[in-house]
Amino acid sequence: ELLVQKKEYLVVYCVNRARKLHPSVHCVMAFLRSAARYNHLLFTRKATGKASSLDFLSGQCLNATPVAALNLLSIFDQRNNPRKISVRYLSQRGHNDTKPDVQGGTRANSTVAAAGHLEQPQRDPLDVKFSDPNAAFKSKTTFELIRAYLVYLVCSSSYLVEHNMKLMKLAQALLGDKLFIMLMQSTFYGHFVAGEDRFKIVPTLERLRSFGVKPILDYSVEEDISQEEAEKREVESSVSESTQETTTTMPQYKVDKTFADRRYKVQSARTYFYLNEATCERNMETFIECLEAVSGATFGTGITAIKLTALGRPQLLLQLSEVIMRARQYMLEFCGGDGNVLTHHKTIKDLEHYYSGVSDNKEVKNFLKNMTTDKEGILHLFPWSGIINEKFELSDSFRVPDPKTGQMRRLISQIPPKEEEMFRNMIRRINTIVKTAEELDVRIMIDAEQTYFQPAISRITLEMMRQYNTKKAIVFNTYQCYLKDAFQEVTTDLEQAKRQNFYFGAKLVRGAYIEQERARAAALGYPDPTNPNFEATTEMYHKTLTECLRRIRKLKETGDDAKKIGIMVASHNEDTVRFAIEKMGEIGILPEDKVICFGQLLGMCDYITFPLGQAGYSAYKYIPYGPVKEVLPYLSRRAQENKGVLKKIQKEKKLLRSEIIRRLFGGKLFYTPKGNYVPI
Repeated sequence: ELLVQKKEYLVVYCVNRARKLHPSVHCVMAFLRSAARYNHLLFTRKATGKASSLDFLSGQCLNATPVAALNLLSIFDQRNNPRKISVRYLSQRGHNDTKPDVQGGTRANSTVAAAGHLEQPQRDPLDVKFSDPNAAFKSKTTFELIRAYLVYLVCSSSYLVEHNMKLMKLAQALLGDKLFIMLMQSTFYGHFVAGEDRFKIVPTLERLRSFGVKPILDYSVEEDISQEEAEKREVESSVSESTQETTTTMPQYKVDKTFADRRYKVQSARTYFYLNEATCERNMETFIECLEAVSGATFGTGITAIKLTALGRPQLLLQLSEVIMRARQYMLEFCGGDGNVLTHHKTIKDLEHYYSGVSDNKEVKNFLKNMTTDKEGILHLFPWSGIINEKFELSDSFRVPDPKTGQMRRLISQIPPKEEEMFRNMIRRINTIVKTAEELDVRIMIDAEQTYFQPAISRITLEMMRQYNTKKAIVFNTYQCYLKDAFQEVTTDLEQAKRQNFYFGAKLVRGAYIEQERARAAALGYPDPTNPNFEATTEMYHKTLTECLRRIRKLKETGDDAKKIGIMVASHNEDTVRFAIEKMGEIGILPEDKVICFGQLLGMCDYITFPLGQAGYSAYKYIPYGPVKEVLPYLSRRAQENKGVLKKIQKEKKLLRSEIIRRLFGGKLFYTPKGNYVPI
């Protein structure tokens, strides 16, 4: 059925799944027999010299050349019950094999010629001013341009944006479900969302790919719950069931009902609220489905984004975050100064001297013995590698000695067995997702969240990197550059990756929670963790990116693998993207090095993403998908976000208007996008 519908990327997906279940070459061949009989389109495209996903099938599924796949199809197309033929035999067939007639009477007269003279991928020069409307929108039909222009006009109206959710619900009530869905598909939903499910998004992914752009998939269904329900869930899930109150003395890790609805003043990030463990299991399955969809459609170039708050009880992340910050404070009393302990290069001997008065204490000796160290000094106070072990016990792990008495004291309150089990469940879910990503050759970007969760999220993510990023970057962490300590966090994690020899992946963003973070810090009486203004955030972003690029250059100069560091510049800011491109040129990093990529949301900043992809840079679109009625909260946020960037919208509207006029007066009203670009 998929073949008849001409969904060739899904053919690849099915073959991969079949091969996983039964890794026999003949099993895959049997599948291709069906392809040859029913899908003449694929054969025609291949025989006429146009690249298709069969290149991937032959290279990855059969370990054969494109010529072998071509011969395979031709043989199976001629026989109703073909004999089994070895891949080696197919690869060695001569140049003069003739092909059978295919649909429409087309005949290919050569195999090697067809496979060997495929059109070269197109590359365009990059206009770093991002002011060429043709380069920006050649991937769009004229209807799509008009729709985008109208959507941006609506986003320019403060009243409509402020009340967008109410207006959408009113329209749904007046029009009924069917007409409302049609209206949304023709407007906001069609502009910002790729489709209802992982099968219906395939045409969008194909078109993106043909114009040099790759996807980051996200199933964007959200619960539309009231503020009261959100606050109730958050408070209940953020307090230990054993005490029903927080015992922490660090104010930033206290639960405050005023900020329990984590959607408060957040426009660009999805929020998960804990309901029960079964919901977390369903979220895990959804993330795995995203991974499978990416794998089947992108051939090892796709990414899936996940949030750790979707996979476990928030209280566990709160407590772990507090432990991490307390451990840092404890070590800084010993080290002096600021920053993480690994940046001070202190050794076990230094600590033995610090504990000289209690050095004979057995528990102190065990504490020192279990520290994570290398030849340069202490990396971690605790053996964090154990945290991603599903048997890890939180309560028994985080104890430190008093340097005067030697008595061990807890950095975390006693956690009841039920909550220990919840933590192990969360770690199991994360491990399952990352293992699946590794098997499917898909990368995972773990999103950043609020600062009171982020120390735990980053620690878990770094340990996942250490475990899985041994040959290439599978797991990426996210760093929010509106935070004052963003540069320090990135450099510390880069140092850990270097010393523990794993591939480091980072997504750099400005951040989604700045207003909420400032309001919460002021209300609860702790220092504001954010930069004072937009300019300071931009400076932090550029400083952090420059440091990453500098380290990549150093890897190249020393003959090491430059891909040891992979960075995504996830920004809708034109100046930041231009800065990254210019800095790459200064430092000597090429797009072909495949260490820097760029990412923007679907439906936003097309005038940046597509010229980058068409010029050979690694460019991504964040692709949300899901049923129309269930992605309304996502669409509401997109409208809010666009209201906040009117200057950027003005430029995109101007470019859209220019391209629409050019097509109307140039006889290209019914222009059909056809790309011959190959994503790097």
